[in-house]
Amino acid sequence: MDIKNELKQLIIESLELDGVSPDDIQNDEPLFGEGLGLDSIDALELGMAIKRKYNITMSSNKEENKKFFYSIDTLNDYIEGKLHGM
Repeated sequence: MDIKNELKQLIIESLELDGVSPDDIQNDEPLFGEGLGLDSIDALELGMAIKRKYNITMSSNKEENKKFFYSIDTLNDYIEGKLHGM
């Protein structure tokens, strides 16, 4: 399973999104607001789930995190960069 699919599954499981499947989450659509509809509490929970799964701590800079958490694509790029030391 690639990271994008893992992230989709992680979002569904950690945020307990009943009735949502990985196919419902588009890679380039926003995760927050008009996209998937997540909120700041969801971001916190997702950040903790990412830390547990990938041993990656998110930035304390809110503006940076907004960029990383924008979509599955941006979150994937961030995690791959951290895993590969970029």
